[in-house]
Amino acid sequence: MTDVQSKPRPGLLARFEGLIREVGKFGVIGAVSFVVDTVVFNLLWAPLNTLVAGAISMTVAATVAFVGNRFWTWRDRARSDLRREYALYFFFNLCGLGIALGCLYLSHYVFGFTSQLSDNIAKNGVGLVLGTAFRFWSYRQIVFRKQPSVASGEDAG
Repeated sequence: MTDVQSKPRPGLLARFEGLIREVGKFGVIGAVSFVVDTVVFNLLWAPLNTLVAGAISMTVAATVAFVGNRFWTWRDRARSDLRREYALYFFFNLCGLGIALGCLYLSHYVFGFTSQLSDNIAKNGVGLVLGTAFRFWSYRQIVFRKQPSVASGEDAG
């Protein structure tokens, strides 16, 4: 193997540098929101229905995530109307909530895994991964959309 083959191509790294940075920031915000979600869910798990506890905990965590993503992850993006961003953000959060609650529902009510541990794995494991991938795409492409550069002819995505 030659030296040229073992070094990353600077053009390729530079091309994805912004995306890598966004994913990293999104991940940090997601980790903080995950802790908030998990703590609130487990505090509410016993006194409330498992789906209600999940919906409340995810709503609280989504609010934390909106603030972090708007003012850190995508702070360099042009701002549109805050009400528009907030409404779209929560719409896509509801979609992500539906994905995670669907995983929780299937695990708890269809497959019969009713322990607190299995509910956490379904909601905060499988549901979290699927919902997070959907959220990242929708926030990046729709909510905090990059404005096209007129000078360079860049695409908005």
